[in-house]
This record gives sequence, structure tokens and C-alpha cells, in this order.
Amino acid sequence: MAPASGRASPARVAALTLLALLAFAANSLLARMALRDTGIDPAGFTIVRLVSGALLLVVLLRHRGGSLRGAGDWPSALALFAYAVLFSYAYVALSTGTGALLLFGAVQATMVLVGWRRGERLDRLQWSGFAVAVLGLLVLLLPGATAPEPLAALLMLGAGLAWGLYSAFGRGHADPMRVTAGNFVRTLPLCMALGVAALPWLGWDGRGVLLAVASGALTSALGYAVWYAALRHIDATRAATVQLSVPVIAALLGLVFLLEPIGLRWVVAALAVLGGIALVVARPPRRRPQP
Repeated sequence: MAPASGRASPARVAALTLLALLAFAANSLLARMALRDTGIDPAGFTIVRLVSGALLLVVLLRHRGGSLRGAGDWPSALALFAYAVLFSYAYVALSTGTGALLLFGAVQATMVLVGWRRGERLDRLQWSGFAVAVLGLLVLLLPGATAPEPLAALLMLGAGLAWGLYSAFGRGHADPMRVTAGNFVRTLPLCMALGVAALPWLGWDGRGVLLAVASGALTSALGYAVWYAALRHIDATRAATVQLSVPVIAALLGLVFLLEPIGLRWVVAALAVLGGIALVVARPPRRRPQP
């Protein structure tokens, strides 16, 4: 990874960005694969994912010579834990692409609303885009033969809300890697509590654990590290825009590896959600004038 003070080549930045986006999409694939095709249960997947992510982030931080002292905070850790739990339980019944679209739509909607509450102004075109994105989610959730299971969809929207809040809490930190490591470590006692509460239902097998470790250590912890390296060289608007590709990549991964079809309803909803969000993030935010 390029040092913070240096300028990386465009090819290197593009490669880092692509790797990060693939990692984010692969998180959905790994969760769906584990929870559909192996004996691991959602609580077990969550625990292994967060523990393995915490371990790798601590190793990366130590390798840099960093310290965990005072890193992270409890509101962020609670939001991270809520996201991981709801994400896992939702993927018991959602396809890879549908889960990613619901998650991404909820994350972006949450961050837009948080920004608005903090004084960021949206013009009419941006509010129109936001409304189109919400309408796209409603289209996806309308009753019908291809509609997602309602409880699972609600859980994934909750996961998106939690991740959006986690992202909002983390804005502006000078060392996001250190903060992320601290937040992951703070989830460990919550993982212990989840393990105790879910003990009668915990299920494990070797393949499920390996997929959970890959999700936690590789596509989560290492994916975040790569993304932060890319963010040193791209602006916030471009970063938000390129993330529009994540649900599409996730749906394609689900099609290739799990033979999950991409239906017309998903395509229509994706065009509305991603197109609407693109209208919102295409312009830099403006601040409301102070009284």
C-alpha cells in the first residue's frame, strides 16, 4: 500500500479500488454460500467473522507499529455488531444480489439522511434521486413470486441502517485503520454474549468456518485496509459513486457461483436504487446557512 504522503499511480489506485469493491461484494457471496450450503448457523458465522476480522486487523495495526489504546468507541462497535448479526440472519433466506441491493440501498439512504441532519443541503434533483432510490427498494419488496422473504428483507434493511450509522460515526477519523481495529476488538465481548444466548442453536462445520474466516479476515478486515489505501487518493464523491457497482458485482457473483438468477424485478429495482443514489452523490454536499 502506498504511503499516506505519496502519490500512487492511477493504475495502482484503480487496482486497489477494484480489489476493495470485489471484497465488499464477496462478503455477500461468502455469507450466502456459508448459510445456504454448510452447517454453520448465523450466530456462529457472525462470531467467527468478527473474531477473525479483529485478529487480522490487530496484526496489521501492530505491523505498522500502531497501538489499540483508546482506538474505537462503543457506539461504533455496537453498530458494527448489529450490522454483522442482522446481515448473517438475513442471508439465510436472501439471494446474494437481493441482499446486497437491500443492504447498499439502506446504507446510502442512512448516510444521506445523517448528512442532511448534520446540515448538508440537497437540491431538488438530489431529493428526486433519493425518492427514486427509495421507490426502487419498494419495488423490490412488493409482494409477488420473486419478492424476497419479508423478515429477511427487514433484517437486511436493519443491517444497512446499522452499517450506515457505523460509517457516519467513523467519518473524519485521521487513522481509520486503527479505529476499525479498535471497533472490531470491542465487538468481542458482544460475540461472547451472542454465543451464550445462541448456544442451543449453534452449528459448525469445517467449510462453514472457513467461509466465515474468509469473510472476516479477507473480505472484511483486509478489504477495509485496501479500501482505506485507495481512499487516500480519491475524493469522497468518486468513492461513493464507485460503490454503486457493489450490488451488481454481488449479483453476478451469485449467478456464477451459486446459480442464483437475476430477475426482471431485481434489474428494475437496481436501476432505480443505483441511479437515484448516483443523482444524490454526483454533486458535492452544501451546508445549510447558520442562523
